[in-house]
Amino acid sequence: MNHRPRKRFGQNFLHDGNVIARMVAVIGPREEDRIVEIGPGRGALTAPLLERVAALSVIELDRDLIDGLERLSARHEGRLRIVQGDALETDFTALADGGAPLRLVGNLPYNISTPLLFHLTEASVPVADLHLLLQREVVERMAAPPGDGTYGRLSVMVQYRCRVEPQFHVPPGAFNPPPKVTSTFVRLVPHTEPPVSVPDEATLNAVVTRAFAQRRKTVRNTLKGLLAPAAIEQAGIDPTLRPEQLTLEDFAALARALGR
Repeated sequence: MNHRPRKRFGQNFLHDGNVIARMVAVIGPREEDRIVEIGPGRGALTAPLLERVAALSVIELDRDLIDGLERLSARHEGRLRIVQGDALETDFTALADGGAPLRLVGNLPYNISTPLLFHLTEASVPVADLHLLLQREVVERMAAPPGDGTYGRLSVMVQYRCRVEPQFHVPPGAFNPPPKVTSTFVRLVPHTEPPVSVPDEATLNAVVTRAFAQRRKTVRNTLKGLLAPAAIEQAGIDPTLRPEQLTLEDFAALARALGR
């Protein structure tokens, strides 16, 4: 499939056969799986997935890539369902068709990876797991523990929703054109039950967002106007700590304090 990568779509097409084979092995597709691939591009991962599942859905934004995907679908007896559109605006519940939870895979564009991650891990979307190729820095932030310099809002909110399991790194040369950064293939497994108790996710997000807005300040200062120092102490949190020192349970305790 010939197609010039477009910078405005953040296109870096995967072409390394060894990397693709490793990705498929990690995903472990089964015939009955309901897999949705985001950003199939030229179909480098799509083709081997189609060899292992009864049906596959793909979401592609670039209209110029649709013809090639339709030809691929024709070669596989129409088992490839193609959705032309933006994954950020896609209703994944509709793709589930009321059946088993979806398995999401994809090589996500770096320029929209963070908002797309939040969209894909929403509780309203029935998802069994996600296997994503992302910028290494993004995966490190997602998996970072408290006290790590990369620990922040993304870490807390993704870990609230999912178990984060980095798999392996992918060098720039595996893509065309090669990006300027290393990528990491990661598995995310949504929790069947929230790991901590909060009034609701919106309250947790409000606390976490405010806390990391000025991450070098103490939570006494970053949460000013949201929670008084006395309320922070009553939640069992030292107000002189910085946000990056708080665990997910600490943030949950603050959310419960705010929700009272």
